[in-house]
Amino acid sequence: MTDFNSMIDALVACDTDRVTQLVNAAITEGIAASDILNNGLIAGMDIVGERMENGDMFIPEVLMAAQAMGQCVAVLKPLLGEGESATGASVLIGTVKGDLHDIGKNLVAMMMESAGMEVHNLGVDIAPENFVAMIKEKNTQIVCLSALLTTTMPMMKQTVDAIVESGLRDQVKILVGGAPVTQAFADEIGADGFAADAGAASKLAKALVNETR
Repeated sequence: MTDFNSMIDALVACDTDRVTQLVNAAITEGIAASDILNNGLIAGMDIVGERMENGDMFIPEVLMAAQAMGQCVAVLKPLLGEGESATGASVLIGTVKGDLHDIGKNLVAMMMESAGMEVHNLGVDIAPENFVAMIKEKNTQIVCLSALLTTTMPMMKQTVDAIVESGLRDQVKILVGGAPVTQAFADEIGADGFAADAGAASKLAKALVNETR
């Protein structure tokens, strides 16, 4: 009988081989792919996110856990129904125009994917009009803006303003983050939320998606 706790423990321990073995065993037992995803993998990544927030896990370990999760999701994908995931939310993430930092943003993207969201990672140096175009194309519910330089923080406001001017503001929740960004700045530019790290960003995104349902 599948023991989801063992799967969770193996994922938190970043033991890719063990997690993959347990996922394959669960599939062989006939456990539904959605149950494996939600009760084993996503539950494990929730703990990883909490530990990261608490300072009990660090970025290299979180990346290893997220990569293990990614390998297992690749195994499960053919068995999952269309759009079957924890949240099904479509997320757009990118570093704003003028800023080329992407390590933190990529970690946030991995954590959100690990939470069952469909993440469209636009990369770095993304202009406001590109965010707007991609919101339309991907029918996005959440937009995540990253900036690691104080000099590029004003571009976050310009991006929020562009989304407002496009008439899409009511369709999306906007999250901001990056080393110099604060909750006060998020409030000032009209964003819906701020997250200090990848675990917090993923948790906040899930909460905002649930709010809108």
